[in-house]
Amino acid sequence: MGIISVKQVDNLYWLGRYTERVYTTLKIFAKSYDEMIDSTDDVYPQYCRALDIPNIYASKEDFLNRYPFDESIPDSIISNLVRAYDNAIVLRETIGSDALSYIQLSIYAMNRAAKSESPLIELQQIMDDLLSFWGIVDDQIDEEQIRNIIKAGKRIERIDLYARLKLDKYKLEREIHRMIPRVLRSGIKYNETALSKVSSLVNESTMDYRAIITNVEAIVA
Repeated sequence: MGIISVKQVDNLYWLGRYTERVYTTLKIFAKSYDEMIDSTDDVYPQYCRALDIPNIYASKEDFLNRYPFDESIPDSIISNLVRAYDNAIVLRETIGSDALSYIQLSIYAMNRAAKSESPLIELQQIMDDLLSFWGIVDDQIDEEQIRNIIKAGKRIERIDLYARLKLDKYKLEREIHRMIPRVLRSGIKYNETALSKVSSLVNESTMDYRAIITNVEAIVA
């Protein structure tokens, strides 16, 4: 392929981050959906606190309607999916039309879910489409650096989210060990101190989740 431009590197990196953000937040939302529907308590503020997003919602019904589907909300799932698509569309020649098509299919599924009285089936389809997208990245993109940039973004985003959710040490350790070689092989300019700090933090006996978030966000500025 030749030299990858700075702009392409940025698009590839954020394509990885946004696709992972949509995938993981959808998994969490889907698991919480029935609890929110059935609960007499407002569970959604806990969800917002866990993901460190503003609670701008008037009720659980407002949250269930707007958080997945309202593009005017920067932290909504659809907003992050559109950002993934915006990065993918300018990378059509780099990632291929098959990879792009799965992001487009995710948009279509999100639009169907917004109109459905039982949106979980369509939301599951989005997760399946994103898994297919990552499969295409592995199978059809020959340039190793391109794959590594996308996956570096994906792993960094996953660690960020897992730390915000305060998942157990094993899961974070596993993702950090998978992220480091991707960053090193990606050719991205990265912060060596932040990368080393994330690696050491996960080995501490007590998990400092906030420090992990701060340093993982500083790896690629």
